[in-house]
Amino acid sequence: MRRQLLPAVMMMVIFTVVAGLIYPLIVTGISQVAFHDKAEGSLVENADGEVVGSSLLGQSFTEPQYFHPRPSAAGDGYDPTLSSGSNLGPTNDKLLTGEEDDPATPDVDETFDGIEQRADAYREENGLDDDADVPVDAVTASASGLDPNISVANARLQASRVADERGLDVDQVLDVVDDHTDGRDLGFLGEEGVNVLELNLALDELSDAG
Repeated sequence: MRRQLLPAVMMMVIFTVVAGLIYPLIVTGISQVAFHDKAEGSLVENADGEVVGSSLLGQSFTEPQYFHPRPSAAGDGYDPTLSSGSNLGPTNDKLLTGEEDDPATPDVDETFDGIEQRADAYREENGLDDDADVPVDAVTASASGLDPNISVANARLQASRVADERGLDVDQVLDVVDDHTDGRDLGFLGEEGVNVLELNLALDELSDAG
């Protein structure tokens, strides 16, 4: 019994120290040296040096002078403690046409804007024709509800509104969009995207400078 127990205890101690202490310290040290910003959470600062968010986590922008992120199903919207998607399939009637509040349950608000309602609202706020195509990321939530990026098409359609609200030339705004467009991962995975937080901060700096 003793001959079996002692080696087992020793192996447990060794692997605890190696896997639970030494390995994490080595990985943490390498990440701090080689990828310091990412290891610290990819924090984003404004012009005053104040941390205003992370480039990895989306947040809500609703004011007309800002670019708006894609819809979020995380809590009341972009709640990092309740990361989630809508879990509604592409043929679900609720996802497509929305849902009205049920008067029989006054304590619960079942109101849900579907793709049709979101597309109409998007066209109206950006001054688009009633039959204009709307990017899919403008009317659907991501799986995490915390997507920090929007598509290039989405950003370019919002540019005119943002330019008007800020008193800028639309070409100036489009140049900022181009400057904050991230390429595909590894050059071929996924699609190009625009980080909404970094884009809006750059526009604030441009407006202040003007």
